[in-house]
Amino acid sequence: MEKDIEIALFVLRSGGTILYPTDTIWGIGCDATDPEAVKLVHEIKNREDNKGLIVLVDDPKMIKNYVEEVPQKALDFIKNPKEPTTIIYPKAKNLAPNIIANDGSVGIRVVDDEFCRELIRKFKKPLVSTSANYGGTEAPANFKDIHVDIVCDVDYVVKWGQGRKQKNSKPSKIIRLMANGKHEVIREA
Repeated sequence: MEKDIEIALFVLRSGGTILYPTDTIWGIGCDATDPEAVKLVHEIKNREDNKGLIVLVDDPKMIKNYVEEVPQKALDFIKNPKEPTTIIYPKAKNLAPNIIANDGSVGIRVVDDEFCRELIRKFKKPLVSTSANYGGTEAPANFKDIHVDIVCDVDYVVKWGQGRKQKNSKPSKIIRLMANGKHEVIREA
């Protein structure tokens, strides 16, 4: 795992892209603060650059660096997760503009995966996480399910976890926090 983290850090710091296991499915990632790296992720997925992406952090404390406000309700979801949950926060900041949705919001998840947590902790910045698939195809729970073109298009493919099935083999639940203090479920896990 340490060698994978070392190489992934070098690639991320160089503005590159990685293919890596997350706490849910396999993802394509990059430095969430680097617009050129984010552009590469969009190109790999063959999707428009104006579509928001999910951001992964290693600790709830990191969230405050990337959104204007972290409501108590968000902290409650984070502290008591029944499943991996991405929270959409209004008023994103300090992130690549092409990662932020048109309404200024961003989806952030605190990871519960040893590899991801350690990688983000050492990187000291959030990572982009988007499923390692093309639109209209199933998100890959296992490395072997990833299309060969995606494997070839990223700058580094993490070896850690390639032989194991992800413990949560589906995309995360997504919750949008509303200005009135309520929330809506955008996607069930």
